Amino acid sequence: MPKVKRIKFAQMKRMINLRDTRIKEKDRLQPKKVKIPDSNQVNVKEVPQYSSALFFKYNTQLGPPFHVLMDTNFINFSIKNKLDIIQSMMDCLYAKCIPYVTDCVLGELEKLGSKYRVALKIAKDPRFERLPCLHKGTYADDCLVQRVTQHKCYIVATCDKDLKRRIRKIPGVPIMYLYQHRFSIERMPDAYGAPKL
Repeated sequence: MPKVKRIKFAQMKRMINLRDTRIKEKDRLQPKKVKIPDSNQVNVKEVPQYSSALFFKYNTQLGPPFHVLMDTNFINFSIKNKLDIIQSMMDCLYAKCIPYVTDCVLGELEKLGSKYRVALKIAKDPRFERLPCLHKGTYADDCLVQRVTQHKCYIVATCDKDLKRRIRKIPGVPIMYLYQHRFSIERMPDAYGAPKL
């Protein structure tokens, strides 16, 4: 009859608790002090102030001509899908659209090198409005989120999942993205003719 192998389980070293009486007084953790609330003191909660442009969940500052703030990867995906950006935006929203490009987006496209020179050339098109950035660094996602939080008049055009997740937390900001080789938009009021998927 074969011998049964015994399995040894890893044993952890036993550690002494830092509140144990065997530890010297200076090395011991101090007992936690319970804070007793003062009856005269009023608890103040800080709640972010919502924009006055929001009517229920809809943004009243959005309207034709639409201001579309573009991200780096949105321009790249538009080129890969062979879509004319301005014409496709107009087909999506049924109105005039003004695409905006920040300095950070142009900086990212320049950093990407010669592989993305077509995207850089399209971003420098005179039909695209250029927005100057006054902050340090060229990380476009933070710049776009900050700009959209301050001014609720933009639609953000991006294909980046992380940026979409961050923008969804900001109320009243629609997101434009590529879906089945055409532009689509989410969180847009039906009155503006947002296409249904």
